[in-house]
Amino acid sequence: MPDRIQQTGRSRVVVGISGASGAVYGVRTLEALKELDIESHLVVSRAGLMTLAQETDLTPDDLAARADVTHKLADVGASIASGSFRTLGMIIAPCSVRTFSEIATGVTSSLLTRAADVTLKERRPLVLMVRETPLHLGHLRSLTALAEMGATIAPPLPAFYARPDSIDQMIDQSVGRALDQLGLDWPQTRRWQGLKTPPTAKA
Repeated sequence: MPDRIQQTGRSRVVVGISGASGAVYGVRTLEALKELDIESHLVVSRAGLMTLAQETDLTPDDLAARADVTHKLADVGASIASGSFRTLGMIIAPCSVRTFSEIATGVTSSLLTRAADVTLKERRPLVLMVRETPLHLGHLRSLTALAEMGATIAPPLPAFYARPDSIDQMIDQSVGRALDQLGLDWPQTRRWQGLKTPPTAKA
């Protein structure tokens, strides 16, 4: 269950952005947390910044402005590197193969994967928005190990029952479902309202 107890101040969520395609998922996660008045702690890999530049018009400063706190990738002494720093959990959006492979082995080389390892050891929700296809057997075995360790594997897939009118709506739906795993209800998430009654056949 999400760790909802905070001694002082606002609830916190750690957001990681790695180098897989889909940097916009991390951007929208930060924007959603701001709307929900949740304190966001951001850490981005070098490849994540490269992807941000390739896929969006945002600069690293633009991205940092969307977070409450931005941590340097090499700062393994940062607050989010310790389990005593209370958070609701962590979302890595998007999550690359290298990132989830490091987390699966426990051999972490940066603050991004260290923070994820801390999230798992503290039994807090870790949501991995994995962006890779197709997946070979090694990928699947690593993801199985992560699921067994308590991570949620949440590839950002479109929910066509929500009848999206744009790519933005598809992105928001995936981000909203990831936030659900931390117990956060973002108004942009379109909820299933039950199967529509099929039209009556004419005689």
